[in-house]
Amino acid sequence: MKTFKLHSLEIVENKDDDFVQHEIPLLDGLIINREDEQNRWVIEAFMEKDNFEVFHNLKEIDDTVMLQVKITKESNTPATFITSLLSINEIGDRINVIFMGTIVDQRKDIVKDMLKKLIEEGYQGESLYKKFKELIEEG
Repeated sequence: MKTFKLHSLEIVENKDDDFVQHEIPLLDGLIINREDEQNRWVIEAFMEKDNFEVFHNLKEIDDTVMLQVKITKESNTPATFITSLLSINEIGDRINVIFMGTIVDQRKDIVKDMLKKLIEEGYQGESLYKKFKELIEEG
């Protein structure tokens, strides 16, 4: 297992065929790569108790929650997870919320979309390879 600092947490909801993100202010948190057969991660977020209703309502509606998190530092690219909300624990005037889920590898989708767009623009063969390489090195 590998443990990292949870730097930021956003709940991602699908509303009217659009994704809406809600940032949750954290006091602290960690994210653990369990390195198990299912590639599961545990996300523990420690926050003020005034967020209790948000998570309680999520658990009542559906315990499957899409999260976007930044791991270790603010400058890192956010990682997206499909999780289950396991528990909400009161700790004095604060709470911790524990999720378990799997990471969504968006990089593959980005690469597929980029290639599709280049092919639609008429690139093929060696010119497709050169243009693709150029875009990858820019990004």
